[in-house]
Amino acid sequence: MCHIPVFCWISATVLERMLSEAESAEYPTTLTQMFTHFLIFQIKLKTQKFDGKNEEYLHELRKGVLSLAKLAFEQLKRGNLIFYEEDLKQCGIDVTEASIYSELCTQIFREEFGLHLGKVYSFVHLSVQEFLGALFKLLIIFQDKQTKCNITDLLKIEVDKALQSENGHWDLYLRFLLGLLLESNQTLLRDILTQTGSRSVSKQEIVDYIKIKLKEDTSPEKSINLLHCLNELNDHSLVQEVQTYLSRTGVHCLSGVKLGPAEWSALVFVLLNSEKELDEFKLSKYYKSEEGLLRLMPAVKASRKAEANVRLEDKFCNDKNLQDYNTCNHFSLSLSDCNLTEKSCSVLASALKSSSSCLRELDLNYNNLHGSRVKLLSDGLKNPHCKLETLQLYNCNIKEEGCAALVTALRSNPSHLRELKLSWNKLEDSGMKLFSDLLQDPHCKLEKLQCVLLIYNYIIEGCAALVSALRSNPSHLRELDLNNNTLGDSGVNLLSNLLKDQHCKLENLQLEFCSFGEGGCAALVSALRSNPSHLRELNLSENKLEDSGLKLEFCSFGEGGCAALVSALRSNPSHLRELNLSENKLEDSGVKLLSNLLNYPPCKLEKLHISEKGCDALIAALRSNLSHLRELNLSRNNTGDSAMNLLSDLLKDPNCKLEKLHLEFCSIGEEGCAALVSALRSNTSHLKELNLNYNQLGDSGIKLLSDLRMDPHCKLEKLQ
Repeated sequence: MCHIPVFCWISATVLERMLSEAESAEYPTTLTQMFTHFLIFQIKLKTQKFDGKNEEYLHELRKGVLSLAKLAFEQLKRGNLIFYEEDLKQCGIDVTEASIYSELCTQIFREEFGLHLGKVYSFVHLSVQEFLGALFKLLIIFQDKQTKCNITDLLKIEVDKALQSENGHWDLYLRFLLGLLLESNQTLLRDILTQTGSRSVSKQEIVDYIKIKLKEDTSPEKSINLLHCLNELNDHSLVQEVQTYLSRTGVHCLSGVKLGPAEWSALVFVLLNSEKELDEFKLSKYYKSEEGLLRLMPAVKASRKAEANVRLEDKFCNDKNLQDYNTCNHFSLSLSDCNLTEKSCSVLASALKSSSSCLRELDLNYNNLHGSRVKLLSDGLKNPHCKLETLQLYNCNIKEEGCAALVTALRSNPSHLRELKLSWNKLEDSGMKLFSDLLQDPHCKLEKLQCVLLIYNYIIEGCAALVSALRSNPSHLRELDLNNNTLGDSGVNLLSNLLKDQHCKLENLQLEFCSFGEGGCAALVSALRSNPSHLRELNLSENKLEDSGLKLEFCSFGEGGCAALVSALRSNPSHLRELNLSENKLEDSGVKLLSNLLNYPPCKLEKLHISEKGCDALIAALRSNLSHLRELNLSRNNTGDSAMNLLSDLLKDPNCKLEKLHLEFCSIGEEGCAALVSALRSNTSHLKELNLNYNQLGDSGIKLLSDLRMDPHCKLEKLQ
């Protein structure tokens, strides 16, 4: 409703009037309360004109409102939004005095001149008609003494009528009708509801009936409306139950939890009322399954960006389900390892070709897309309506023929794709040359490319073609991932020539497991010194650089290399944000050198990974320069409980802004766990993620951690 201009105007009118008159009444919290206040204010505008002294006018005023309410209800039954003179006459409204009725409630009823229809009449918005229609129906129910049905049974009939309406024709009407049952709303309308009769209604019986309906196999949209009805009746038990569970579990995954239809509906209701979740909805946080995606579809459709990372059965991939995503502004779909068939590939292509397609990220990793399947997808990719920005095709058995189809598609519609992952496909030399031609196309805007050449004989040739293409059109590519290619020193030399190019804007270069050594490292260093301004991230892990070359994780360097690294970082420390030195033989002396770097005020390091003894000195150093570090990984250190006491003091420090802490395989026992929990209970802790896998925490440690999750001061979102 908040996206409807008329409702925003009604809300503003009510709140402005309440503030200006210093009303002591509580502000509206439900839709019915808001519309009730709005109607009352419109009536007050007219009574103030006569200072409330003209009883005859007040009587006509009430009569006029009830006539409008009758008109609203009768036309609602017929599905009419526009009325004619005959319709007004049937409700006791004198056509010659229609303008008086318009003046009576100017903001509610309006008179128009149709092009060829003469005078026509309408309410300012359908919601106003539905509210007045519900008001009239309530009067009928209260005043009808002839029917043998009690009022509760009559209201149940209205609930069933709304559920049976396929187009939602009675949904909002039902919310208003049930909301008007509240005594607080009837008190506000006492001047209109002068004769409600003596018939009683059991609000709790209506609440229980709605909850029964929620347990049935009702559509998500109908279930959401029933929860809105419970809200109008001031019953929040189902929603509070779900909110309590989510806060207790840290809202990270409900997989394995058996939810009934009512709980599913309540969960969707909570999500739809969460601005944060609708900004970027991630299915994996709640229920990583096909059922979860279908049940939570209303939240997916309402979100500005949605991500569904889930293994789906092929039967799920149909036109209707994929079409539902097109109401979301930005949809990310992961169908990794789903055994996609030709049929599902055809449906995906159809979704990509849709003029309203919002699919922006597509993950098809680990699907066998050989032959016709990749050709079907290519047919969707080349369509002008396709706005896909990220495409992941890791290990999809794509060969030369499929590669040719992909390249043809991307060359015909290249302007949107920003990220392409093709690792572990048998592209061979001809395939790489085709992609190299694509990269040379001036219309190609690729910013991230990941590629692994499986055939060793083609790696150097493919690398040469790739470098040649990027040198001819280097301005867009920002990230290049060549991990797991046996480039050797010769391949890295080719890449170094690319990095030297003044037009090269690469910011992230991944060369893990690329089988090069000191020679390749020397070429890289030479290139970076000649054109150093753009590269921000360099991964050289799993290469044999040794002390003379120096690298990072698993790089076989020791104290000497560490000393050289620290010396370099102290001379230019302000830019480095992430440092991973895991699995290197630094020894105590190397760790102490690193500690001195962390003590250095200009150091702005935000992420540090280190698996080494001697971490006591490291933790002590961190306390002297805490304001920047956000992530600390000390996994595989035999730190024990004594180091946990030091770490706990670190976490309690008001200057500590640490958000992620990884302590796998650290020999932490019950005492160390207790120290950590004590720190996390403090108001000052910012920690959001804690990994304590593979430690000897014991039953008492596990209980302490479980109790911690219930503590309102604890800010943890993820605990392993």
